[in-house]
Amino acid sequence: MDERLAAWLTALDERHLANLTHSEAARALRALSSCYVERRAKLARGGALDTAGKRAAFALFYAPLHFLVTREVVRALPDATRHVARIVDVGCGTGSAGAAWAMECGNARVTGVDRHPWAVAEAAWTYRQLGLSGRAARSDAERMTIDGGTGTAILAAYAVNELDGKAREILLPRLVAAHERGARVLVIEPIARRPATWWPVWERRIREAGGRADQWRFQVPLPPTQRALARSAGLNPRELTARTLWI
Repeated sequence: MDERLAAWLTALDERHLANLTHSEAARALRALSSCYVERRAKLARGGALDTAGKRAAFALFYAPLHFLVTREVVRALPDATRHVARIVDVGCGTGSAGAAWAMECGNARVTGVDRHPWAVAEAAWTYRQLGLSGRAARSDAERMTIDGGTGTAILAAYAVNELDGKAREILLPRLVAAHERGARVLVIEPIARRPATWWPVWERRIREAGGRADQWRFQVPLPPTQRALARSAGLNPRELTARTLWI
């Protein structure tokens, strides 16, 4: 395991288990997972991060998973890491997905944007812990500046499904326009039992612009804390999965 990744995982434990027992963290993870699977209408209202326990569970469990999935995806996609100097992370959450891509590019600069103040602060902390040149700012995905250009990669990881329909309608053509100016664009979402109604629209538009859609399954073991939390919360991720749009 990369030394910086190992040090970040240790720091996550120290940061988010300082005021929670393992059992409390597992209960919070169950509640958070329920929000993602059964109560997706709450996501657009920030329901995934509405308690301290859920925020800790997100940082401890989902942030490392998002890091690992993104790392494997960009390693597998052609030219995803070549000549990338800057990552723009739309709906960055704790910053882990953008950080993974930046590290695979040889420590590209990363700019994260999220509407939740806790996420912005956590992303800034993540960049510092991983030794990246990065900053995080608070904004909505549909309002943020997406300037694109050669050497820029734009990431929307586990973020588009949490937007409302209007925001998605605004964001999609802006991402395609950024690609037309030279940027690479990557959208990552879970492989859901019920595909989101917006996904076919986005997939068609990305394919029309010359892009591709993929589903991924990676045999990557979870780190010890994440494996223990998953087991205690009744989760059993035998493999890391995702679906992506890439252009």
